[in-house]
This record gives sequence, structure tokens and C-alpha cells, in this order.
Amino acid sequence: MAKQKNGDVIVGLDIGTTKICAIVGEQTENGLDIIGIGTHPSKGLRKGVVVNIEATVNSIRHAMEEAELMAGCDISNVYTGIAGGHIKGFNSQGIVAVKDKEVRQADIDRVIDAAKAVAIPLDREVIHVLPQEFIIDDQGGIKEPLGMAGVRLEAKVHIVTGAVSSAQNIITCANRTGLNVTDIVLQPLASSVAVLSDDEKELGVCLVDIGGGTTDIAVFSGGSIVHTAVLALGGNNLTDDLAVGLRTPSYEAEKLKQRHGCCLSTMVGKDEMVEIPSVGGRPARTLGKQILCEILEPRVEEIFQLVQREIQRCGYADQLASGVVITGGATLLQGMPEVAEEILGVPVRRGLPRGVGGLVDVVKSPMYATAVGLVVYGANNKGEVGEKSASITDRLRELLSSMF
Repeated sequence: MAKQKNGDVIVGLDIGTTKICAIVGEQTENGLDIIGIGTHPSKGLRKGVVVNIEATVNSIRHAMEEAELMAGCDISNVYTGIAGGHIKGFNSQGIVAVKDKEVRQADIDRVIDAAKAVAIPLDREVIHVLPQEFIIDDQGGIKEPLGMAGVRLEAKVHIVTGAVSSAQNIITCANRTGLNVTDIVLQPLASSVAVLSDDEKELGVCLVDIGGGTTDIAVFSGGSIVHTAVLALGGNNLTDDLAVGLRTPSYEAEKLKQRHGCCLSTMVGKDEMVEIPSVGGRPARTLGKQILCEILEPRVEEIFQLVQREIQRCGYADQLASGVVITGGATLLQGMPEVAEEILGVPVRRGLPRGVGGLVDVVKSPMYATAVGLVVYGANNKGEVGEKSASITDRLRELLSSMF
């Protein structure tokens, strides 16, 4: 096997509830090329959170071996995503005096530290501090304050926190397979890097990433992230509904959902029939495809009603000029953009990964949005990371020592 390429290889490892996906990107003069991909069913997660270390390690190992083989290089560092109901996002701001009447990098660091100075419980870890805008002497809307003149600098930021234990479990799983986690990235943030354009973020857009176990929401306005949320509902709930409603095993329900699933009854003909395998060795039955629709539609409607409630709660419902972008494996379900448009009342499109070269045809699916986004995020933030594993480990040690 070829050696690790000269540090220009970036790997995104999406540890999801239904699948684990490793994507290898290589930085070239022309941009970012996808040179390897590996996927394996995920067995050790529930609703985005690791519940079985051994099973997760096994799945990561299989996905990484496949990706290494395709890319022809050894992989040691990865960017990985985090999701789950424990993720909480909130807005904060900080103010500092500018030392030499001109904003230097030290002033920017200080004002972000001031904005970060909020009481966070010991069992939680700050995952991201995302600057929204800077204000110099009441002049707002500044994205890059470096070198500007002024005496008072304010920063508005969005802070994302998560449970220390969940982040530590992700790092443990990666370490067990011989991988070093360069950075942990919030999954909807990673997906947004892959599927949203700058214009959409500027005008106002909501990204809804529907995975197997969770639905991740990120709202952008004025080019910055203003709200994040994670709902503990996803594609697995659709599969479970089918399994119960049709009295068929879960794995068969998953196949039915992928092959014949549709969540808009008007898109299905009255005479379309589907064969449904039964449980316990009973003979298979034939049912109208309409019945599948009647089971899936209410659940998809529920997911988007919760999304709508979240958008209204953050107060940006009237500012989504670019509408909503849905991505994630579950959005491949036929009729989903139409149901979303009906409930949310704004234009909805499926988000496919873009802005990369190489194996574009392979990754051009909503299910790879997070993994491709992790690679792009890694390429964009290459010089600024590397302390994530240490900081979370220190925090966990601190937590344990305070408990005993």
C-alpha cells in the first residue's frame, strides 16, 4: 500500500446511526478531489450517539479499510462529525477595548474569549464558537475586523456545546482503530459546507439534514450561522413505522422504504402493488403501494412540523429568502421535497455535495453530504485545528476528578 501522501490528504469520517462513511480528499492545484470512499453499516449508534463501542470500532475499521484501498494511501488523521439530542446551540456576545486604536489579531482573540465566557456545566464541552459579526464603535455587519480603526470591539457568536462523554466516545472509537481525531465538527455545519452556496447563506436559508437517527437543523442569515438544533427523529423512525404497520422485519422494511417508499400519496397510482415479506416464515403478501404512503406520510409531516416549530422558535421564519435545503440519506424518499414545501411554505430543494472534483459521481447523493462536508471543512480550516482531542480529554479528566 502507498505511503501517506504529503499531508495534503484530508479524511472525513461520518459516524452515523445507519452507516459509517469515510471519504478521502486530496488537495490539488485545481481544488479538492475525492479519491477514496468507504462505507459500512453502523451497528453501535442510537440516535446519533455511540451506545456500543466495540460494534462502532468494527464498522469504522471496515469503512476505513475500503477507503484506504480505493485511495491507495494509509490514513492516520480524520475529521469526524457529532450529532445527537445532547447538542445545544445558543448566541452570545462579548465586548473589549481595542488596545492601539487599531484592531489586531490579539483583540479579535480576546473579544471571542469574552463572548465564550458563559457558564457551561462541567459535563458539557464547547464544540464550536462561530463568529456571526463584529461591531466596531457601533458600526455593525463587519466580517473581518483586522486592521480597522476603533476603540471598542464587539463580537456576536454562536456557541455549540455537546456532552463531553459523547464527544469522548467518538474519539475513543476512532483511537481504537488507530486514527487520530484532528477535529470534531457539528454535523449540520459540515453538511452546510458541502451543499449550500454563499448566496443562500447570505440571503437566509435553513439546512435540514435528515439522517438515520437524528434530524439536524442549521439556520443561516447574513452569511453566518444563527441557530442550530438536533431533533431525535430520522429515517429509522420511518423504517420502524413500516415494520410495525406492515408486520415485516426491520431489514425488509428498510428495503421496502428504499425501493418503493413515497411520502406523498398523490404521487402513487391506485393500482401499484408491492410484495411484503412476512415474519416467522409466513407467506409474503401483496399490498397496494398506497398503504406504504399512508404509513410514511404522517411521520414525514411530523418531522417537518417539528422543523417549522424550531425555525419559528429562533425567530428567523420570515428571513429565509433562499428557502430550505434538505439533505441526508432519508431525503432520497420520493416526495419529500414536496411534503416539506407544503408544510414549511417556502421553496425546498435537495442538497447534493458540490465544489469537489475526483469521484464526483460516486458522492453525488444527499447521504454523503456530511462526509464530503467534513473533508471540505478540513481543507478550509487546516491550520487552525489539532487541539480538539486534547481539550476534550482534559475536560473529561477534570469532570471525573471533581466527581470522585
